[in-house]
Amino acid sequence: MTGKPDDIRLRRGWTTGACAAAAARAAFCALRDRAFPDPVTIRLPRGQTPSFKLTEQEIGDGFAAAAVIKDAGDDPDITHGATVRARVAALPAGSGLVFQAGEGVGMVTKPGLPIPPGEPAINPKPREIIEANLRDVLDAPGAPLDLAVEISVPGGAALAEKTWNPRLGIVGGLSILGTTGIVIPYSCSAWIHSIHRGIDVARATGLTHVAGATGKTSEVAVRRLYDLPLEAMLDMGDFAGGLLKYLRRHPVDRLTIAGGFAKLGKLAQGHLDLHSSRSQLDLEKLADLAASLGGDDSLHAAVAGSNTGAEALSHCSAAGIPIAQAVARQAREVALAACPGVDIDILIVDRDGTILAGGG
Repeated sequence: MTGKPDDIRLRRGWTTGACAAAAARAAFCALRDRAFPDPVTIRLPRGQTPSFKLTEQEIGDGFAAAAVIKDAGDDPDITHGATVRARVAALPAGSGLVFQAGEGVGMVTKPGLPIPPGEPAINPKPREIIEANLRDVLDAPGAPLDLAVEISVPGGAALAEKTWNPRLGIVGGLSILGTTGIVIPYSCSAWIHSIHRGIDVARATGLTHVAGATGKTSEVAVRRLYDLPLEAMLDMGDFAGGLLKYLRRHPVDRLTIAGGFAKLGKLAQGHLDLHSSRSQLDLEKLADLAASLGGDDSLHAAVAGSNTGAEALSHCSAAGIPIAQAVARQAREVALAACPGVDIDILIVDRDGTILAGGG
């Protein structure tokens, strides 16, 4: 065996926006020519021309519909394998291109997103990709497009409950996303993008206190402690830097960062990316911190020799050393340096949701 697992090239996939464009293009071809191109080839913004096999075809009075199956490649995307359907119907002259949300596609209900309230959650770039591919079908690309394009994702409402859509004020289903049409496996950009949109929504709806959490347990704890609405919760994950840097440019009055001891221990040591593959908790430094709080030599050795942050915490707790409080203070200093002008507090939570430090 040669190479490491990291050397394996992960297979890229297609966004919901690209799939919607493929289904819409095929449906428009059928509406015009009474025949479906299968597979249908589309044009993406960076010049790629992928082809998609149709899984559904329907022609009716003044409309046509087609569907494709989303292939997200090797990305752990919850919409992988979902059906993306487009129904294209003729409208009276002068109506223009109208986008509609079908089954499983959400509607925007709150300001602060790229799409205004009252519109289907089909993002601007996917709309551009869809329109460009519809125009490619026209004999004259500059001719008017008087069409209703309804995008649906059967089962999308249930899938959306596993996304950030409910807290962003997108109700009833998924968002149709994708700026390039291509899914890059395990890309951090989509997660950070969602953090940014969450901040935009919080600001637009007048929230003054938001919270970034590293996981579900800490999210539940911080929300319960401060009685925060769902819209105030930012699924920060490991991307403390992505959260803090955006808030520095788009501030709110107050931010709470909540997470486990080890994750926030890394923040306290200056790391803004908390993922285990990109930063590690320095146990020697943690041992020095414990010593500065009154820990003896044996505690220093125990903390420095711990296998995990949790083990180090247990040694300090047994010795009566308030290490979690000290880590919270240091993490706050790091966060304030990255995001001055915002009142920041740190909440350290154990695996059972018990608050170990912060909350004042």
